[in-house]
Amino acid sequence: MKELLEFLARSLVDHPEEVRVEEVVSDNGVLLRLNVAKDDVGKVIGKQGRIARALRTVVKASAVKDGKQATVEIVD
Repeated sequence: MKELLEFLARSLVDHPEEVRVEEVVSDNGVLLRLNVAKDDVGKVIGKQGRIARALRTVVKASAVKDGKQATVEIVD
């Protein structure tokens, strides 16, 4: 899941070298914190949050396939 989110985010942004994904595992599932450059935050969120919603949907689907729960948090 971490690699999937990192791959998707790097293909969206202008500064792919600054994309970082931190994975925090808890009892409830996995929290993925996506860090991008300040200039790229808008590109990852998208108009009205559509791209962020799509990223979360893909990651959640991947997590369900593995029998887990995943949450994506975008931080700058």
